Amino acid sequence: LCLAVLLETGACFLGGSRAGRSGGWVHCRAGAVVDRLEELGITLPPAGAPRANYHLVCRDGDLLYLSGHLPSTVDGELLSGKLGGEGGLSVDEGYEAARLCGLNLISTLRQELGGDLDQVTKVVKLFGIVQSDPSFQEQHLVVNGASDVFAEVFGKDIGGCHARSAIGTNALPLGIAVEVEAIVRVATPETTHSFVGAGVGG
Repeated sequence: LCLAVLLETGACFLGGSRAGRSGGWVHCRAGAVVDRLEELGITLPPAGAPRANYHLVCRDGDLLYLSGHLPSTVDGELLSGKLGGEGGLSVDEGYEAARLCGLNLISTLRQELGGDLDQVTKVVKLFGIVQSDPSFQEQHLVVNGASDVFAEVFGKDIGGCHARSAIGTNALPLGIAVEVEAIVRVATPETTHSFVGAGVGG
């Protein structure tokens, strides 16, 4: 049996043997993203649950629409507060809150995809909302925390080159500092070349 692994696409070709066994393309789950999380020393928070009448994820074809996620730590603590103003959070503190939102989004993706984060083929868009004092105008720097962690975990081409909006608001649910939602494209049987059993001459 001939086995050729295409590392860049995560696909394997199982060729036919001399006995005439059929082969085909199958998707290899190499665990590259999980390995990268370990290399970065990142522990994902546990996947959360909706806090009102909505779903965390809605799927439409190869697109996953992820609802706004909160800045929850591994221990379940929420980072709250307002950016700017007297006694408000700093840009660096807001950045860390946005990063936590990103990690919680990735945790939800892991749950939705059965643990196989390699199925993510493109982070299409992020939308970040920052609880802000009226004088605060650096929401874009705060939401960089979410953008940067997606680039770190999935790589620049898949996670880093996304569209994005960042806005400020006077209040957010539960007093949280930042909320981030996402649109993510994932692999389908067609895009992963899962044509097991395609005839191959032996």
